[in-house]
Amino acid sequence: MLPSGFVTTLHDAITRAQAWLLAHQAPDGHWVGELEANTTITSEYLLLCHLIDRVDRKKEAKAVRYLRRRQLPDGSFNLFEDGPANLSATIKAYFAMKLAGVRPADSAMVAARERIREMGGPVKADVFTKILLALFGEYDWNGVPAMPVEIMLLPRPFFLFNIYEVSYWSRTVIVPLLIIMDRKPVKWLPPHLALDELWPDSREKTSLRFPRVPEPFTWRKLFWKNFFIAVDDGLKIWERFTKRPLRKRAIEAARAWLEERLAVPGGLGGIYPAMANSILAMRLLGYPDDHPLVSGQIKEIEALAVEDDDEIHYQPCPSPVWDTALTVNALIESGVAPDHPALRRSAEWLIDRQVLVPGDWQVKRPHVKPGGWAFQYRNDFYPDLDDTGMVLMALEKVRVDGDAAQTAKELGLGWFLGMQGEDGGWASFDADNNRLYLNNIPFADHGALLDPSTEDLTGRGLELLGTLGYGKDFEPVRRAIHFLRHAQRHDGPWYGRWGVNYIYGTWSVLRGLRAIGEDPRHEYVQRAVRWLERHQNRDGGWGETCESYDDPEFAGVGESTPSQTAWALLSLFAAGTTEGRTVERGVEFLLKTQRPDGSWEDRLWNGTGFPRVFYLKYHLYAKCFPLWALGVYRSVQR
Repeated sequence: MLPSGFVTTLHDAITRAQAWLLAHQAPDGHWVGELEANTTITSEYLLLCHLIDRVDRKKEAKAVRYLRRRQLPDGSFNLFEDGPANLSATIKAYFAMKLAGVRPADSAMVAARERIREMGGPVKADVFTKILLALFGEYDWNGVPAMPVEIMLLPRPFFLFNIYEVSYWSRTVIVPLLIIMDRKPVKWLPPHLALDELWPDSREKTSLRFPRVPEPFTWRKLFWKNFFIAVDDGLKIWERFTKRPLRKRAIEAARAWLEERLAVPGGLGGIYPAMANSILAMRLLGYPDDHPLVSGQIKEIEALAVEDDDEIHYQPCPSPVWDTALTVNALIESGVAPDHPALRRSAEWLIDRQVLVPGDWQVKRPHVKPGGWAFQYRNDFYPDLDDTGMVLMALEKVRVDGDAAQTAKELGLGWFLGMQGEDGGWASFDADNNRLYLNNIPFADHGALLDPSTEDLTGRGLELLGTLGYGKDFEPVRRAIHFLRHAQRHDGPWYGRWGVNYIYGTWSVLRGLRAIGEDPRHEYVQRAVRWLERHQNRDGGWGETCESYDDPEFAGVGESTPSQTAWALLSLFAAGTTEGRTVERGVEFLLKTQRPDGSWEDRLWNGTGFPRVFYLKYHLYAKCFPLWALGVYRSVQR
């Protein structure tokens, strides 16, 4: 029995958090928080405006103020809050600021330039940075990995590479890039805007060849790296010295592919890089800027702006469906009535967003009927399993009149089950997108070309099935548990692909296991509990830095944040640990870090776009998850 004073404090915290969320609901029923990324999206936007002659000097000045604020004391830019210097992010910011009129003698530019040269200059940057520089004549196109447009014609499943064997995000970025890299356009800059000063040695003396020894070293990785480098060398010779009879046909195939996907609302893939590339590609194909397929993408990009009186920066995409489903679950789990008018409005809004048309996912699953949900307001070609699972759980918990919700749930569950992978897990957007050797092609230096099954998505699948009444005797559940048992790290946690990191993955898996009735006394479940208990911080919270993606020694290590503390507590509750000093200290951390208005704030990044290269901060996470954890805590103490 909790002390009466503590019960009052807990109840007050939950009430204030619920009130904050309910006050921030849009009139039509949805929620959306800012999805913050690092400076690269804003830098790329400024450079895109110069490429397509749409420079707005007032916005540019506000973006420069944002970039100055985000610059680190040593002159560099990073990929996440408190993260180390990143060469590519620093090059893009420097270039964007220079084109915006910041003088090279400016102290911010001097510091950035010195760090860029110390880190190796443009030749050490990632592939996408090199392509961006090549578009301005600041990098030799011959130093960029070959991606012949004929890739569009490669059939599956007989070739090592085709566009449907890579992830949706890679596909939507690559297809317009095939046109760009075929034409190799250059927008030449006046000499005073060139980037000669970023090269530690002169360009003529710098080799642009790709390194042949991978890090970390394995013989398998060495084989595939060197194999694909040899293929790249061969493709460049082929592109230069053959007639390429299928080239025109391939360009037309890329055009048709793009036209079909650009004609629907939401922008290509719903993500900034794909939309930006599509604008450049369509202009190269002769489409004028006022053509709907071009102007529509520009409009979608402009909608990503976050602007105040002093600064402007750009999000990679909006997250309304995800934010709404999370908020509904948090409110209900914290005691808001299932028939509350706000929740009924949100359920109706979610039902209207269900994707009932075919998408790219049908290439691998041609006999599965549509029924999923996408992450953004509209992204009909690319619904995802994570959003679908969270939406279906929300709809199951909300009390809605009529048959619409039941029909939506039936279609959604059918799609979700149909997308289970052969390995028993669930991926994000496709099924069996797991040719991992493709991550070794020179173009894929970011290591995120594919969309294989992951632990966090598979945990979400189990939680969904348990919420809908399925148990361990259900065959998809047995397969998913088998996948998770083999994916667990030896010391207890599970990897988090879409949230930082092992704390997130462990939360997802333990919630799923609890929902389908797994006995929490199992050794592998208690091993995860012991890992969480060992990694609680002195302040009572939990935290984990994004560096854990690079170095597993950082798993569960980092400054405490409200979201990660909530994930840890929800994990413990799911595993049957609802009392004791560990739980009490975690709850106390959430109570003492709550703001007067009822909200919480994560100072550090909490989401993952691509491990090791692109991270996110979901601003609504710190408003939803602590409430969710406190609500569950209150219910298990009664």
